[in-house]
Amino acid sequence: MSQKFEITAVRNSLSANRSPNHPNPANMDTVTIVEHTDNNNVIAEYKGRRYRAIFNPFVCEYYVDDKYGLIAEN
Repeated sequence: MSQKFEITAVRNSLSANRSPNHPNPANMDTVTIVEHTDNNNVIAEYKGRRYRAIFNPFVCEYYVDDKYGLIAEN
């Protein structure tokens, strides 16, 4: 995908109380998907910073690792 788009995604920092089968809406927030090369190689932008993310096609959700997946600015 080459176009940016906004979507509601599960954020790692909010997922402490998340059930693996049913994400709580309180654990989700709006992010911008900047690059989606494949389901395991996604770059998302959240509050002006870029993070690594994945897409789960079985539940059609993005999971953004805003805890450990920060992409360093050059």
